[in-house]
Amino acid sequence: MSMSADDGSRFLPARRALADDVYDAVLELLMDQVIEPGSRASIDGIARQLNVSPTPVREALARLESEGLVLKQALKGYTAAPLLDDDGLRQLFEMRRLLEPTATRLAVERLTPEALAELERLAIEMHRSGEASQSGDDRFQDYKDFMNQDAQFHKLIAEHSGNALLSDAIVRLRSHMHHYRLFFKHGVADETSGEHEAVLEALRSGDAAAAESAMVEHISHSYVRIASAIGAGAPEPNRS
Repeated sequence: MSMSADDGSRFLPARRALADDVYDAVLELLMDQVIEPGSRASIDGIARQLNVSPTPVREALARLESEGLVLKQALKGYTAAPLLDDDGLRQLFEMRRLLEPTATRLAVERLTPEALAELERLAIEMHRSGEASQSGDDRFQDYKDFMNQDAQFHKLIAEHSGNALLSDAIVRLRSHMHHYRLFFKHGVADETSGEHEAVLEALRSGDAAAAESAMVEHISHSYVRIASAIGAGAPEPNRS
């Protein structure tokens, strides 16, 4: 976890590997829009702000580029990835609605007891993380754990679909979701946790149709929450 001084500088703890700490710190700058979507992400400027050498910053930005959060252009360096517009957001959720419910249905017969136990653990941890975030101010640091647990929950289901191409497509789509965590609001965690529990209950029961339906509902509600938060005028993704 990074710490901020009164002058806006951010300091890194010494316990973890420097590369990981710098990655987390740069991600925090992006998610809190200290580096605004579409703006330049200067390696030297970030290095000065974090009081580190340019090398771990360069490594962090390369990692963030692979996750779709920054873009690299020849002779121009890195820029923060822009947010999708209303239509792009709608298309993203249409893709999620096409892919994730199918993966969830397929996973019912393939989830091992260990994987199901891990999903149950993640659901419990998400609830705890959501409660902890209630005292925050909607900064990335306040809900980072919840976001990571949510991503792992969806990834684990996709990985047990038995279809590597489907799983890879779902994981790649998740990179587009990161910036929309900027619009996390108190109360969202409770709603999301309830929807995850409905998915989990269907998976526990071995009901493939119910699991697929629960994931459809979760993704549809997620779209409405994000679209409302950013003032998007796009209609709900196609439910056909």
